[in-house]
Amino acid sequence: HVQLVESGGGPVQAGGSLRLSCVVLRVSDSKKCTGWFRQVPGKDREGIAYISADGGQRYTADFVEGRFTISQDSAKNTVYLQMNSLEPNDSGTYYCVADGAGSYCGGGHWGQGTQVTVS
Repeated sequence: HVQLVESGGGPVQAGGSLRLSCVVLRVSDSKKCTGWFRQVPGKDREGIAYISADGGQRYTADFVEGRFTISQDSAKNTVYLQMNSLEPNDSGTYYCVADGAGSYCGGGHWGQGTQVTVS
């Protein structure tokens, strides 16, 4: 069983920054990967960032490259998404996902999401 809790979302002005956090609690030592997705009303969730279990592999989507960074603190079971130079079209609900087999670690266990609003 895996439980994920996101936090750090909220309103921000264009050009500003936010850091999202995702605490990932696993019953067993089955850590594979963690990813971030975002979703806007009427559209499918889109992959934003990925980090492997040991942190050795990480990548972000082209449309956030250079602005968003994924990292993790394994001692705190937490994965972060640092978002800089935010734009209005970055608004949406951001979800953390763990241990999936799809791209950006999708298809695994999902958190409840945290809302980001850029104006």
